[in-house]
Formats: sequence, structure tokens, C-alpha cells
Amino acid sequence: MNRLREIYETQFVDALVKKFGYKNRLQAPRIEKVVVNMGLGEAKDNAKVIESAVSDLSIVTGQKPVVTKAKKSVAAFKLRAGMPIGCKVTLRGERMYSFVDRLINIGLPRVRDFRGVKPNAFDGRGNYSLGIREQLIFPEIQFDKIDKIRGMEIVFVTTAKTDEEARELLTLYGMPFARVQ
Repeated sequence: MNRLREIYETQFVDALVKKFGYKNRLQAPRIEKVVVNMGLGEAKDNAKVIESAVSDLSIVTGQKPVVTKAKKSVAAFKLRAGMPIGCKVTLRGERMYSFVDRLINIGLPRVRDFRGVKPNAFDGRGNYSLGIREQLIFPEIQFDKIDKIRGMEIVFVTTAKTDEEARELLTLYGMPFARVQ
């Protein structure tokens, strides 16, 4: 069992129950899944871009990504329905806890001029979105092997009912939120 999962099931749940006054331990919010997405606008011109993004994402997450395709045709972007325009991975269970641990403890501290993640990027229902500008913050990615620096979006889907509960949950995991001035 993953170290982060063990800590969650003991300490984090107790802290959340105490802070929010839940009657049952099962009412405490938890991370349900983590979705990692790479949007690749330049993929419409070059098919090799999708292959390299899929390999980067599979190295970072430990799971094979799904290639996302355009739903509608947009003439202004020279995009037709069905063209591959990105890739995504949905992580659950042990892989999710492992990825969250590596992101918070290894990846985010490697970001240049890092002052914390935005504390207001919650959606109102307890889910948190985070954008990363380059995939190089993960130590699994070798600088020599990449063809282009790409960013990714990471969405933490939680069972929390409010943003305050979700913020407290992610704070317990060690998410370095920036201070609001």
C-alpha cells in the first residue's frame, strides 16, 4: 500500500473530521481521481507531435494516455472533426497517489520562480485545476529526449462538497498554495 494512502486513511481523515465536524469518517472528502491532459494545437499539422506527447505523458503518469479528438470542425483553426488534438490520462488508486506524491514533493519544487500554486483555482464544487508550463519538472523526463517543451493541465477531482473542504484536503496532502495578499 502506498505511503500517502496510509497517511490519508489515518491522519488526514481524522483531521478533516475534527475540523468540519463530520459524524462519520466516510463523510470526509478524498481525492477521487486525477486527470492529466495535454492539449496539442500543433498536432493538426504534424502527426509526430501526438506520438511524443503520448510517450511523455505515459512516462510521467505510468499509464498509457488516450488520444483525444476534435468534436467539431472549426474552419478558423483549420480543424476537422475527428482530428487528434491532444491526449489525457485518468489516474485512480495507487497510480493516482503515486503521481500526486511525485507532483507535490518533486515536480512543483522544480518549477522555476515557484511561489506556490493559485489558491483560487477551485470550480465551486471541490475540484482543483492546475496548469504546468513544461513537462521537464518531472525527473522521469530526460531533457535530451524531448523535441519540444509542452505544458499540461492537472485536475484533482475530489468528493468534497465545497471549495473550503477541498482546499483543506489538498493542504493536508502538502499542496503548496500561494499566500493571498
